[in-house]
Amino acid sequence: MTRETTARPSRVGESEALLGVVDCDIHPQAASPQEVLAFLPERWRAYAREYGGLYRQPLSDTLSHPRMAPDVARADAWPPTGGLPGSDLAFMQAQHLDPNNVEYGMLMPLNRGPGNQRNLEYGAALAGAVNDWQIARWCERDKRLRASIVVTQEHPPFAIAEIEKRAGDRRFAQIMIPPKCLEPHGRRKYWPLYEAACAHDLPLALHVGGVNGYPPTASGWPSYYVEEQHTNVTGMLATITSMVVEGVFEQFPTLKVVLVEGGVAWMPSLKWRLDKHWKRLKSETPHLKRAPSEYIHDHFWTTTQPLDEPDSAADLVETFEMAGLDRIMFSTDYPHWDFDEPKFVVGKLRLGEDKLKRLLSGNAKELYGLP
Repeated sequence: MTRETTARPSRVGESEALLGVVDCDIHPQAASPQEVLAFLPERWRAYAREYGGLYRQPLSDTLSHPRMAPDVARADAWPPTGGLPGSDLAFMQAQHLDPNNVEYGMLMPLNRGPGNQRNLEYGAALAGAVNDWQIARWCERDKRLRASIVVTQEHPPFAIAEIEKRAGDRRFAQIMIPPKCLEPHGRRKYWPLYEAACAHDLPLALHVGGVNGYPPTASGWPSYYVEEQHTNVTGMLATITSMVVEGVFEQFPTLKVVLVEGGVAWMPSLKWRLDKHWKRLKSETPHLKRAPSEYIHDHFWTTTQPLDEPDSAADLVETFEMAGLDRIMFSTDYPHWDFDEPKFVVGKLRLGEDKLKRLLSGNAKELYGLP
């Protein structure tokens, strides 16, 4: 069996006793499209039946690895009762939540792509349906799970209306938007959304992906899947750079941003490079009162998966410490093929118990206000 389609083997480190975890990246899936569409008003159910969604990039739902695998899932994640990987709560509990001692799980729904719909009204209605579906199908049935408020970021008034509707329900832990938007995230077009996030003390969560229709590299479309996969990291770098340099955090000093499924190892070099350029070019951005690395540390959190794997465990620990251990949270990416189970991460990170507990659960509990 290969890593591409099955769970990774356990490599337990100093302790066999695994601490409870907060998993910041769980992907719930609908058993069928109709499961989510049932939460739409009749007008939009009819629209979905007759026209369906429209993205800027055709065939965007088929560009995953393994080819055509629903939700890029591992082979053993298919529920024995039928349905798609990630669609059966009982199976998710038995395969992941219970054996991996998950205290809380952050739902990151990727299905249907409301934020990238070209028809903004349909996108807004679909976002509402996905949010209702998360509560009814998942959070009401397992108190460990927390939902993400899915919004249509390209039209902030629609996004703000959805945030206002959901913010009072503490089962929603964050606001979810894609890293790939029509404009860089620092642009003032998106600032009203950030204002709403701050007003309700909700973090923004940016999970890798999105369908903006632009090539993922500066030189156009890549030739291979591995190139496309790697651009998930460069997209995170671009997001941070835009938000910092455009002054988002001077305007919104309490805004918190979680970068999900981008890994961690690139963070130190980004801080160093941005600081170097800022020192030489700071006259262009007088609105920045501090070094970029300070804004990054205060406002951005990353998640462990996909865990970077240098040959030396000491190198990985040193990299995490340079990135900021107090800003890294654990994630698995369940039920996807590159799933990182807790024991694997514990085995790779030779950390003391206090630091390990913060990484596995403490940082996330503090950020999300979890008991």
